[in-house]
Formats: sequence, C-alpha cells, structure tokens
Amino acid sequence: MSWSWDHFMQFLFSPYMLNGVWTTIWLSIVAMVIGCSLGVMLAFMKMSKTWALRQIANTYIWVWRGTPLLVQMVIIYTVLPKVGIKLGVVESAIIALSLHEAAYFAEIVRSGITSVNKGQEDASLALGMTWPQRMRYVIIPQATRVIIPPLGNQFNLMIKTTSLASVISMEELFRRTQQLAQLEFKVLEAYMCAACWYLLMTTVWGLIQQRLEAHYDRPFGPVADTDPKKKPDPVLTGQAAQV
Repeated sequence: MSWSWDHFMQFLFSPYMLNGVWTTIWLSIVAMVIGCSLGVMLAFMKMSKTWALRQIANTYIWVWRGTPLLVQMVIIYTVLPKVGIKLGVVESAIIALSLHEAAYFAEIVRSGITSVNKGQEDASLALGMTWPQRMRYVIIPQATRVIIPPLGNQFNLMIKTTSLASVISMEELFRRTQQLAQLEFKVLEAYMCAACWYLLMTTVWGLIQQRLEAHYDRPFGPVADTDPKKKPDPVLTGQAAQV
C-alpha cells in the first residue's frame, strides 16, 4: 500500500471532511450540555432524603453505566420504533450520548459536593442560609474545583465517543472518513486525516481545560488578593481588629 500525500492533504481540508469535523464538535457540545444538566438533577436525587428519588437515581446510573453506549444507541435507534417511538439519526445520537453522559456526570457532581467539608454546611446553617443560598455561595464554589477536572476529561472522551454514532449513519467525522476511504480506496490516508482532526480537537480542548482548572483553583474571597503593593482595605482591617 503506497502512501499519497496528495490524497492526504485533499482529504484533510476537503469540505466533506470539515463538515464532519463540525458535526462532531456540535454533537459533543449539545450532548455534553444536556448530559450535564440531567447529571446535576440525578446527583441531587441520589443525595435526597427521599427513598424513592434515591432509588430512581441509583437504578438509572446502574443501568446506563453498566451497559455499553453502542448497545444503548442501537436500541434507541432500532428498537424504539418498534414500540411506536420514531426518532431520526440526529435525535437518536443526541439522546443516547446525553443519557449515557448523565450517568457519569451525576457521580462526578455527587463526589464534588460530598468532598466539601461538613463544617462548611454547618457554618452556613448557623448563619441562617437557606438551602439554595448554601449551594450557591458555599458548597458549589468549593465543589467546582473538584468537578472541573473530571468534567473536562469527560468532554475530551465525548469528542472521541461521538464516533460510535457512525453505526446509526450519523454523518460525523468518523462516518465521513469511512465514506471517503470507500470512494477513493485510500484507507490509510483517510483514517490518518481523521486521527489528525481528533487529535487537534482534543488538544485544543486540553488547553481550554487547563485554563478552566487554573481559574477555578484560585482562592476566592478577600484572601484571593495577595498583591503586596495594594494597600489593605481599611474597612476589612477595622473589622479584623475588632475580631
């Protein structure tokens, strides 16, 4: 099998391939947003004091984490129409990816929230904060530092996982690569192009993730200001002296 740089460059920047790249990007973003939203809801259900809500969340997470995404996608696309639920290729791919991601993100959120020291919640209760206030001002800001790294890794994985949608004929990057390889009989060049695009997308996201982690890892509140040249706030200083 001879290598052709001409075909490689032709595939790499062809509108057909670029359209597949764009489909992979927006499919990853949409599935991740929906999956994270459902995951937050499942996380709070799992931590609820209501037995029924905990059981629903535990069962959902058990089923969707315990079965392969490929099987879930095929079931949604081919089996549901047999019971009267007809979905298109795009809808099936988004639903399967989102529901699968929700099960994993629920555990990420739950572990992030439970990682916050119990004393923080006790202190906020002593101050008379309501549950939404405790979550917004005390728990979530601290839990975010724990949630961001695995969340970023999940999105990195999502970019590559969208390739499974090719089995239901979703026109994403991998599907279009297969079609180019079959049409031009240049299998190696086509799949190397796909590998380059996947590598580029995950590398760009890796850089974004680093910035996000650095941002949320910074101290927040008055202690965050560590500039020695800045004069201390007289109000804060007076309060500290009174304490």
